[in-house]
Amino acid sequence: MEPTMIREGYLVKKGTVLNTWKVLWVVLADDAIEFYKKKTDSSPKGMIPLKGAALTTPCQNFPKKTLVFKVSTTKKQDHFFQATHLEERELWIKDIKRAISCLESGKRFARKSTRRSIRLPESVNLSALYVLMKDQDTGVKELKVEKEKRLFNHCFTGNTVIDWLVSEGKARNRAEGLMLATGLLTEGFLQAAGDLSKDAAEKGAECAFVDQTDALYYFADSGFFCEGYSSDEDVIVKEEFRGAIVRQGCLLKQGHRRKNWKVRKFILRDDPAYIHYYDPTKGEEDPLGSIHLRGSVITAVEYVPDAKRHEVDGNLFEIITSDEIHYYLQAATAEERKDWIKAIQSVAKSGK
Repeated sequence: MEPTMIREGYLVKKGTVLNTWKVLWVVLADDAIEFYKKKTDSSPKGMIPLKGAALTTPCQNFPKKTLVFKVSTTKKQDHFFQATHLEERELWIKDIKRAISCLESGKRFARKSTRRSIRLPESVNLSALYVLMKDQDTGVKELKVEKEKRLFNHCFTGNTVIDWLVSEGKARNRAEGLMLATGLLTEGFLQAAGDLSKDAAEKGAECAFVDQTDALYYFADSGFFCEGYSSDEDVIVKEEFRGAIVRQGCLLKQGHRRKNWKVRKFILRDDPAYIHYYDPTKGEEDPLGSIHLRGSVITAVEYVPDAKRHEVDGNLFEIITSDEIHYYLQAATAEERKDWIKAIQSVAKSGK
């Protein structure tokens, strides 16, 4: 029988020979992972058999790269992948684990129920716990904290996290809460913000989380940013990043000068209304560019004037800014294009 395709999308993969990270189109079947140089390629660049394979997550081989997971084959070959955001990593990991499990038991792939429950300390579901922590009404409150001549936005202190875990009955005491918080940190759900919390996390101690008022953390997919007081210009630039993240992921983008198409990671923020794009193989410190969406027009298009048909086809959409600058983008699927357009249109209307 032909293998069943389970999931596909853009992931960043480390080269097996050279120590370089590149964006590839990855397809998960029920018996293997195939990866392509481009989405439109007819034959894969490589294939990883899943029978007898092992999945490692979180992967600690690259301290400066978060959201990395490792797939090891029976021939002792390690393949490292990096997702662009937390939710994406969780979806890939869940399906790869299930595919490996089904191969071992001789069953056909079928997703388990998505119903989740929290029963601590017997069973811990960090994904579900993270969702509860982010609840705007009952979760951990995000604050602005001024420290060391810097202003940390959308963050909270280490002791606040432990207080919440204990008060909500997710941990029986502070020691147990510290173990849970360390798990959330090492899995990438929480990120260290200040010097104290970063030092503890980088040392890789058994309890990398710090239960103190001086230790700062933030949610992995929040609108966190830190600003200094070096100049008024810095504050104006950082204003773009104040908004909470509405949507993020990879899209194909046409360049303005050479008109070539490259995969970029996009992060859409709500207020002020900006979408920033990045090189997915690098960090999020310096975006390659930003689009101010207030007053923009976002529409689905069937073709791009300067694009060759074989280069890009289908699931295209266009952003026309208030300054009449045109941006052409391509989503992986029709459903994804619809979701991006809807999210960007909403932000363009409501954001500043």
